[in-house]
Amino acid sequence: MTTEISKNMGGTLIALIFLFFFNIGSSYGDDLDLLLSFKSSINDPFRYLSGWDSLVNFCHWNGITCNNSSRVTGMDLSCRNITGNLSSSLFQLPYVEIINLSNNQFSGEIPSQIFTAPSSLKYLNLNGNNLTGEIPRGANSALETLDLSNNVLSGNIHEDIGGFRKLRVLDLGGNLLMGKIPNAITNLTRLEVLTLASNQLVGEISSEISKMKSLKWIYLGYNNFSGKIPPQIGELSSLNHLDLVYNNLTGEIPPAIGNLSQLQYLFLYQNHLKGQIPASIFGLKNLISLDLSDNSLSGEIPETIVQLQNLQILHLFSNNFTGEIPVGISSLSSLQAVQLWSNKFKGEIPKDLGKKGNLTVVDLSTNSLTGKIPENLCRSGSLFKLILFSNFLEGEIPYSLSHCKSLCRVRLQNNRLSGNLPPGLTKLELVYFLDLSGNNLSGEIADRKWKMPSLQMLSLAKNRFTGTLPRSFGSNKLENLDLSENYFTGKIPKAFGNFSELMSFSLSHNKLSGYIPEELSSCTKLVNLDLSHNQFIGRIPPSFAQMPVLGELDLSENQLSGTIPKNLGKVASLVQVNVSHNHLKGSLPVTGAFLAINSSAVAGNELCGGERMAGLPLCKTHRSPVWWFLVTCLLVVLALLLILAMFVMFVHRTRHHLGSINRVESEDGKWELQVFDSKASKSILINDVLSSMNGKNVASSGRKLVTKEINEFGSIPSTVWDEVAEIGKLSHPNIAKLIGTCKSEKGGVLIYEFIDGRILSEVLSTLSWDRRRKIAVGIARALRFLHCNCSKKVLIGDLCPENVIVDGKDEPRLRLSLPGLLMDSKCIILSAYAAPETKERKDVSEKSDIYAFGLILIKLLTGKGPSDPEFSTLENIIEWARYCYSDGHLDMWVDSMIKPSASIFQNEMVQLMNIALHCTACDPSARPSASDLAKSMERCLRPRSRVLGLKFYSTI
Repeated sequence: MTTEISKNMGGTLIALIFLFFFNIGSSYGDDLDLLLSFKSSINDPFRYLSGWDSLVNFCHWNGITCNNSSRVTGMDLSCRNITGNLSSSLFQLPYVEIINLSNNQFSGEIPSQIFTAPSSLKYLNLNGNNLTGEIPRGANSALETLDLSNNVLSGNIHEDIGGFRKLRVLDLGGNLLMGKIPNAITNLTRLEVLTLASNQLVGEISSEISKMKSLKWIYLGYNNFSGKIPPQIGELSSLNHLDLVYNNLTGEIPPAIGNLSQLQYLFLYQNHLKGQIPASIFGLKNLISLDLSDNSLSGEIPETIVQLQNLQILHLFSNNFTGEIPVGISSLSSLQAVQLWSNKFKGEIPKDLGKKGNLTVVDLSTNSLTGKIPENLCRSGSLFKLILFSNFLEGEIPYSLSHCKSLCRVRLQNNRLSGNLPPGLTKLELVYFLDLSGNNLSGEIADRKWKMPSLQMLSLAKNRFTGTLPRSFGSNKLENLDLSENYFTGKIPKAFGNFSELMSFSLSHNKLSGYIPEELSSCTKLVNLDLSHNQFIGRIPPSFAQMPVLGELDLSENQLSGTIPKNLGKVASLVQVNVSHNHLKGSLPVTGAFLAINSSAVAGNELCGGERMAGLPLCKTHRSPVWWFLVTCLLVVLALLLILAMFVMFVHRTRHHLGSINRVESEDGKWELQVFDSKASKSILINDVLSSMNGKNVASSGRKLVTKEINEFGSIPSTVWDEVAEIGKLSHPNIAKLIGTCKSEKGGVLIYEFIDGRILSEVLSTLSWDRRRKIAVGIARALRFLHCNCSKKVLIGDLCPENVIVDGKDEPRLRLSLPGLLMDSKCIILSAYAAPETKERKDVSEKSDIYAFGLILIKLLTGKGPSDPEFSTLENIIEWARYCYSDGHLDMWVDSMIKPSASIFQNEMVQLMNIALHCTACDPSARPSASDLAKSMERCLRPRSRVLGLKFYSTI
C-alpha cells in the first residue's frame, strides 16, 4: 500500500515539475515573440538592436530588463534614432512596468488599445518622437508616469484622462492639442507634475484645480488660456513651480498665491494681467525666481521685497510700475539678475545695489531714473550685462566699472553722463557691445589705450569728444562703429582700412578734414558709410566702386571735388547715395542708384545729367565729324569679325580636347584619363594623377589639383560615368569643379580643382556669425542650382561639413560625388547627416539633401553636430534643437564663438533655426524644396543696410 502511494506521489510530482517548466517555456516564448514582433516593425539605423537574436536570452538584450522569473519588466530604447510605427505587441508584454522610447523618430499613431488592455505598465515615455493622431481613449489604472510631450499629437484631451488614478507625472506639452482642459483631470489627486505647455488649448483654468492637492509643478504656458487666474490655486500647498506664461490671462494676480509657502518659481509673463502685485507675494520666502514681465501691472514695489532673501531672478520689465526702485532690493543676498526696464520708475538707483548678492545682469533702461550710477554694481566681479540707457542719469561713469573685467555688454546711451572716459574702460577685454551715445561725455579718445579684442559694436555718437581719432580700438572684430556728432578733428587714419568685419561706419557731423583714404575700400563688408557734414577735400575714391556690399553712401556737406567715379553706378548693392553740397562737377553715372536719385541728394554741385537725371541740366557734348563715325563703324565690324574667327577656333579646339580620352599602361593595367575642363585638357598628365590618391594635392604641369579614389570600383554601373560627365559640365561659384576622371578595370579616381581653403568642420570654431551666415547661403544656392537649374537634377547624397570647403573669401565649395559612386567619404549614407528614410544610395533624393543641409545649419548656429557624443547617448540633436527654438533664449544654445552677435542678430538666428527644423522634418514631404529653401534663406538674410542702423540697436 505504501509503495503504491509512493508511486502515485512520485508521478504527481513529475507531472507538476513538467507542467512548471512547460509554463516557464511558454511564458518565455510569449515575451520573445512579442519582442521580435516589435523589432520587425522598426528601423534601427545604428544597429543598437543587432544583438536581439532568438539564440540569446532576451534578458541580456540591449535595453531589456527582466525579473527573477525571466519576464520582461522594462525596456529603455531612448535616444537611438529608431524609426517606424509603434507596434501594439510592445504593450502586450504582461509584466512590463517601464517603457522608455523617448527621443527617437517613431511616427504614425499610438496604438488604440494602449490604455484599454490590462497592463502592469507604470512608466511610459514617448517624448520627442513624431507621433501623430489623437491620444488613445481609455485609462490605465496602474500608470504613474505618462510623457507624450514633443510629438505632433492633435485633437482634444478626453475625459478618460480622469481614469489614470495613480498618475503622478502627466506631460503632454509640445503638441498640437486643442480644446479645453477636461474637468475630469481634477480627479488625478495623486498628480505631482502637470505639463500641458506649448499646445493650442483654450478656455479658462478651472477653479476645481484645488482638488489636486499633490501638485508640485504646473506648466500651462504657451497656450491660449483666457480669463482670470483662479484664486483656488492658492490651496495647492505643495506647489513649487507655477508657470502660466504666454497666454491671454486677464484680471489681477490673486492674493491667494501668497499662501503657497513652498513656491520657488512664479512665472506669469506675457499675459494681460493688471493691478498691483499682491503684498502677500513678497512673503514667499522660498521664492527663487519671480518673472511677471510683459503685462500691464502697475503700482509701486514695496520695501517688503527685502523678505525674499532667496530670490535670484527678478524680472518685472515691460509693465507700468511707478515710484522708486525699493532700497530693500540692495539687501537681497542671493540676487543675480534684476531687469526692470520699460516701466515708469523714477528717483535714484539704490546706491548699495550690488553690494550684496552676485549680480550678473542689471537692466533698468527706459525709465525716468536720475542721479548717479552706483559704484558697487560690479562688486561681485560677475556683472556681464549693464543696461541703463534712456534715463536721466548724470555724473561721470563710475571708476569701478573700468575695472569690471567680467563686463560683456554695456549700454549707457541717452542719459546725461559727463566727464572723460575712465582709462580702464577701454581695456575691458570681454566687452563686445559698448554704447555711450547721446550723453555729454568729453575729452580726447586718442590718448586712451584701446585694448578691447572682443569689441564688435562701439557708439560714441552725440557727445562732446574732441581731438583726433585713434588708429585702432584694439579689435579686429568691429562690425559697427559710430563716432558721429562730436568735435573730432584731423584725418581718418588709414589703419581704419584694417577693420575687415566693419559693416556700418559713421563719422558724420564732426570737423574732420583731409582726403578720404582709399584704404576704406578694403572694408569689403561695409554696408553703411556716412562721412557727411565734415571738411573732407579731394576726389571720391574710385576704389569705392569695388566695395561688394555697399548699400548706403553719404558724402554730403563736404568740400569734395572732381567727378563722380562712373563705376560707382555699377555697384549692384548700392541703393542710396547722397553727394549734395560739395564741389563736384561732370555728369552723373547713368546706372544703379543714380538712375532715380533724388534732386536733394545731388544739389549744391556743378553736376549735369539731363532731364531724367534728378532735374540736372543737360551735359554739353561735342558732335563728331561724319568721317570719324564711319571709321568707328568700320573698326567695330573688323573687331566683330576677328572675335568670331577666334570663337570658331576655340570651339574647334575645345571639341577636340574636351572629353577626349588619353590612355596609358602601368603596373595596374590600362588607365584612361578623361578631362571635362578645356583649360586643363593639355595640362593634366595621367602619371601625375596616379602618383597621388585620396584627397592629396597633385601638381600636373604646374597646375594644382585634388584627387579622390573610388572604392568598390567594379560594382559601379557603366551608366554612372555618363552622369559623371554631366557633373563635369557644371559651373557654379559654390561647387568645386570636377576636372576629370581617371579609371581602369581595377579602380578609379575623380579629379577636382584645387581650392585654397579648409574643410568646414575644421574651420567652424574660428568663424564669426557673419561668415557662417554667408556659408549657409552659399550652400543653399548650390542646392538650388543642383536640383532646379541643371538640365538633369544632381543629387549629393553625402552632404556634410567634411565635404564642404571654405575658401579664402568665406565661400563654401561643395565637393560632389554622385550617389552611384561609393566613395571613401567620412559621411556616407547612414551617417549622422543622413536622412532617416535613407537606407541605400538609391534612396537619396532632393529631400534627403535638404535634411543634411538642416543639420549643417544647426551646427553653424550651435556648434553642435549629430555625431557629438552627447547626442549619441542622451538625445537626438533635432529634438534638442526643437527645444532650443521653443525656449527662445539664445544664450542657452547659440555657439559660444558667435554668442556676442546673438543679441544683435537674434531674429536672424531664430529664423534660421526655424528653417533648420523644417529641413530636418521626419516626413520628407514636410521639408522645403531646394528652390523654396534658397528663397527662405535669402529672405531671412537680406542685406543689412537698414538692419545695422542705430535704430535697430536701440530696440535690443
